[in-house]
Formats: sequence, C-alpha cells, structure tokens
Amino acid sequence: MSDVIGEDEAEDTGEVADDSAEDTGGPPDGGLPKAVLEYLANAIVDEPDGVVVEVDERRNGIELSLHVAPDDMGKIIGRRGRVAQAIRTVVRAAGAKEGIDAQVEIVD
Repeated sequence: MSDVIGEDEAEDTGEVADDSAEDTGGPPDGGLPKAVLEYLANAIVDEPDGVVVEVDERRNGIELSLHVAPDDMGKIIGRRGRVAQAIRTVVRAAGAKEGIDAQVEIVD
C-alpha cells in the first residue's frame, strides 16, 4: 500500500477546489470565450502583438471587442466576412459552454 493519497481519497477529505466554474454571473475577465478569441486571432494575423481583446459585461452576457493591427484587418474579416463570422460562431459556442452569451465586435 502506498502513502500517496489518490484522487478518490482526496475527494473524501471534504476539501473543496477553488476553481469551480459554476459562477452564475459569468467571469469578469471573459473566461473561455476571451481565451478562444485571443487564440484564433493570434493564429490568423501577421502581428500577434497587435491583438487586443477588451471585455465589456452586458445584461445578457459579455461583448468582446477585438482590436488588430490595420494591416491584419482584412485577414480577420476574410472574403465576404466569412472568417469574421466563423470567429463569432466559435466564440459564441465557447461562451455557451460556460453559460455565457458572448458577442464579438471587430473594431477598426
């Protein structure tokens, strides 16, 4: 028998983890939707240092404002706005996973 406490035994001690995601008000920092938006934007643009995501809490959820370098704006929007729409869809799905209505605004 080992002296190391396994995960099952640690749960029986009654210790509560601090990282519970059951916050009803949503994370003030944007949480998963912000992380997904930053990841996608950094992967698409030529200047990842120019990517800035601002989080604004709304009554229905959060609004994420995406700022990129002027030269990268076309890459983020894509032909006929298809890339921008895809980004919005993926970020909205990430928000839904956390129970947050996440909207993406691409700012000039």
